[in-house]
Amino acid sequence: MQAPSVGGVMLPRGNGETVRLSRGASLTDFAEKINANPASLVAVMMNLGEMVTATQSVSDETLQLLGDEMNYTVQIVSPEEEDRELLESFSIEFGEDEGGEEALMSRPPVVTVMGHVDHGKTRLLDAIRKTNVIAGEAGGITQHIGAYQVATEVNGEDRAITFIDTPGHEAFTAMRARGAKSTDIAILVVAANDGVMPQTIEALNHAKAADVPIVVAVNKIDVEGADPTKVRGQLTEFGLVAEEYGGDTMFVDISAKQGLNIDSLLEAVVLTADASLDLRANPEQDAQGIAIEAHLDKGRGAVATVLVQRGTLRVGDTMVAGDAYGRVRAMLDDKGETVEEAGPSTPVLVLGLTNVPGAGDNFLVVDEDRTARQIAEKRAARERNAAFAKRVRRVSLEDLDKVLKAGEIQQLNLIIKGDASGSVEALESSLLQLDVGEEVDIRVLHRGVGAVTESDIDLAMGSDAIVIGFNVRAAGRAAQMAEREGVDVRYYSVIYQAIEEIEAALKGMLKPEYEEVELGTAEIREVFRSSKLGNIAGVLIRSGEVKRNTKARLLRDGKVIAESLNIEGLRRFKDDVTEIREGFEGGINLGNFNDIKVDDVIATYEMREKPRA
Repeated sequence: MQAPSVGGVMLPRGNGETVRLSRGASLTDFAEKINANPASLVAVMMNLGEMVTATQSVSDETLQLLGDEMNYTVQIVSPEEEDRELLESFSIEFGEDEGGEEALMSRPPVVTVMGHVDHGKTRLLDAIRKTNVIAGEAGGITQHIGAYQVATEVNGEDRAITFIDTPGHEAFTAMRARGAKSTDIAILVVAANDGVMPQTIEALNHAKAADVPIVVAVNKIDVEGADPTKVRGQLTEFGLVAEEYGGDTMFVDISAKQGLNIDSLLEAVVLTADASLDLRANPEQDAQGIAIEAHLDKGRGAVATVLVQRGTLRVGDTMVAGDAYGRVRAMLDDKGETVEEAGPSTPVLVLGLTNVPGAGDNFLVVDEDRTARQIAEKRAARERNAAFAKRVRRVSLEDLDKVLKAGEIQQLNLIIKGDASGSVEALESSLLQLDVGEEVDIRVLHRGVGAVTESDIDLAMGSDAIVIGFNVRAAGRAAQMAEREGVDVRYYSVIYQAIEEIEAALKGMLKPEYEEVELGTAEIREVFRSSKLGNIAGVLIRSGEVKRNTKARLLRDGKVIAESLNIEGLRRFKDDVTEIREGFEGGINLGNFNDIKVDDVIATYEMREKPRA
């Protein structure tokens, strides 16, 4: 087969060679890999029915389509792989402990508490930490990911356990899954009175996907209707068999409210860790780990909760977390006290980053500020390109005209601002998964951490966007500006309220769906001729009722003779009426339509708006 040519210029055709491209790459990036002119690739895409500019970030599918046309195998490099290659270019190994076996020291297990909403996850953590965090949470639902370290005594030895607190509502699926990936052990909380619920199964699947051992906490054993045995039986169906039934999963009956058997649960966690896992890390190397949560603090700037996974993080270290970097100015432990260093499995609040990293971003300590800045900038550029590629709506030349016509595709633009990056990501993820058909598109123009600012309002004005503030308000003159310009700013403190309202707004933007409702049928018994009105049908109403100014169709021997007729005149004897009911006789005038015969049937109907599911 000949190489493709554009404008008489032959393009280099591959022999199935693999071209590695990052997510969100442009045609220019592709052209550099195969030594081609980017403009010629634009022309190839036009021939394929795609309008793409040379520097535009394009989707994975578009790159694959172009690769097939040019006979190249396009391999999209995953963000994780790309990040690994980026760090390798700086001679940094992430995720590996340095030194041999002698350098490794035991570390505390990292535990995630998961389960169905209202089954008592937050109250359990509350009982463990002896502090009250429920009072500050909207709707009793955990809104942020936090991390806490507690101590317990097992076999006369003091042992530490680190807890990651993941949000409990199903809308936070993305955050919960990310929390499980940084986890050694999962505690599955199941209420003894409710048993296994949909989110229990969802949480269980997350834990299994993360390949972590599970300890089951059967909570609320003190309430009426509690049946811990039933919970054990239900979970057997999902592969969790209790030790007393011959399995290897530890079940502990607890009451978080009464504080019953909490020590037994902590002991079960430590014993499971000792039996199933080799929890060791090198505390002497440069620190590496994961950012669990981050937010913008008015007085302290960008603040991130990080979990050190290996090495020791010290005040003064230069660190890079996701696309944020900076020198550690101060560290606080989970009790709010200042610490100078944090070893493996220790969660700390870090101050000194340039901006807010994303929840789940990895962090590492590097030797120089310049190296940290370069890594952060390259990561930011990669994220930006991937976001642009994801946002682009693929439009082919054939349907471009259709799309541009007003109303063909409607779009709800959103700007999301929140108090913490994990909440913002979870809200965005949940909104983008809303399914309201293909007619409406939802697009997040911007998301960020912090108060709603004037620049957010400016962006909303220019794009007819709705601004969502999650646990944040409009700052400074932004509120007055929004009111003056008519920008819709909505504030929420519970995430599912935001999702429900946006879903309702999306459904409101959909074009109304109509269904035909039959009103009545009339059989023609006589045809009267009028010089002024044309033919008038003398009818008997067979079913329902016939109303003036409704639509009608004429049936003859069961076949439709005419559609979209209008009942223009309706009479009972000499009186004009608006309707005639079943069993009564009357006269019907169909306007200019005169082809009516005795025994024809006039069926009337109206189009009613159909409520969307």
